[in-house]
Amino acid sequence: MMVFVLSPAFASAMEYYVATSGSDANAGTIEQPFASVQRAQDSVEPGDTVFIRGGTYRMQESDIARRERIWAHAIRLNRSGRNGERINYWAYENEQPVFDFSAVKPPHLRVHAFSVSGSWLHFRGIEVVGVQVTISGHTQSICFANDGSHNIYEQLSMHDGMAIGIYSVKGADNLFLNCDAFNNYDSVSENGRGGNVDGFGCHPPRDGSGNIFRGCRAWFNSDDGFDCINAHESVTFENCWAFWNGYSPDFKRRADGNGFKAGGYGSTSVRRLPNPIPRHVVQYCVAARNKNSGFYANHHIGGCDWFYNSASRNGTNFNMLCRLADNVTDVPGYGHVLRNNLSFGSRRLVNNLAVAENVTTNNSFDSDVQLSESDFQSLGENQLLRPRQPNGDLPAITFLHLVQSTDQGAFAQYK
Repeated sequence: MMVFVLSPAFASAMEYYVATSGSDANAGTIEQPFASVQRAQDSVEPGDTVFIRGGTYRMQESDIARRERIWAHAIRLNRSGRNGERINYWAYENEQPVFDFSAVKPPHLRVHAFSVSGSWLHFRGIEVVGVQVTISGHTQSICFANDGSHNIYEQLSMHDGMAIGIYSVKGADNLFLNCDAFNNYDSVSENGRGGNVDGFGCHPPRDGSGNIFRGCRAWFNSDDGFDCINAHESVTFENCWAFWNGYSPDFKRRADGNGFKAGGYGSTSVRRLPNPIPRHVVQYCVAARNKNSGFYANHHIGGCDWFYNSASRNGTNFNMLCRLADNVTDVPGYGHVLRNNLSFGSRRLVNNLAVAENVTTNNSFDSDVQLSESDFQSLGENQLLRPRQPNGDLPAITFLHLVQSTDQGAFAQYK
């Protein structure tokens, strides 16, 4: 007879439960659950799992865990797991927990709904809605603010609020997997332009390498879908979709509206620039009908890597604008590697690209193939809204996939 012996790590792992009907005076068991994730964090150790039962958790200002300078950390998760023993914050099986922050409006403070400074954490299946902005000047609020390392953010949904979906400015080796950010618009600050509400933002510091976005979608965010301006380390976007950003759901024009904004340093002085300048990687991604550019180098100093991406009906599909090392002088893109990218349905299939100063191979915009609508299985953008697969993966669609008879020798498209 085979005998299984639990390791000390597994033997000591605990399970805690949070429910809308719970009480923070309870023991945190499935029969006597806690009422808040914050209370559960007070009990967890590396290897433990917090199961969050379905229902709507209506957050109040009295729930704010910490007010610090200009920030209100509503749910503050600063305890860490460790390698091989993550702390898990998971939706209970087949149930949907929704955290509604509509009533959390602390005057003059930036709201971080889930403020995560712990490392080796795993979040899965949580929905966040209604995050507010209360400052009329330059500001931003955030649904999930990541300052930790080695974290996994999986199957999260952040929508119908005024905040960025996920915003990571610290930490390394974080995976953002199969998450959705949509219908987010700040109508309060800076005259309601909505210019600081991206779906996903990743702006790592020095040594903050290894951050990856995989299988994520961003749509109807008032600014950009994905943004990594001011990053000191390379960020990877893989198999992600950005569409209809820079618009309201009725296609009223709002802020910037780029699909993937990969790089750039704004007005940063040369002495504060990273050395070396990182190369971001954007591969197997889709950008459709974003107000401005689908794939945008954003004045980056030097090039990035763009592989197997597909763009349709953006203001400009591929905008490779760069800057010289002075971070002042804009020039056509140089140093990029563009391979097997597809561009269709825009008056500007590619722009700001100094072809001789880049490596361009097997792209539709530099081939002899002339595409027409009949070359595609579907041009229906609404396919991008289809429900995810049961495991959280993106839906299987035919949008922008070529028909079998089309000559695909010159380029290929996303998976």
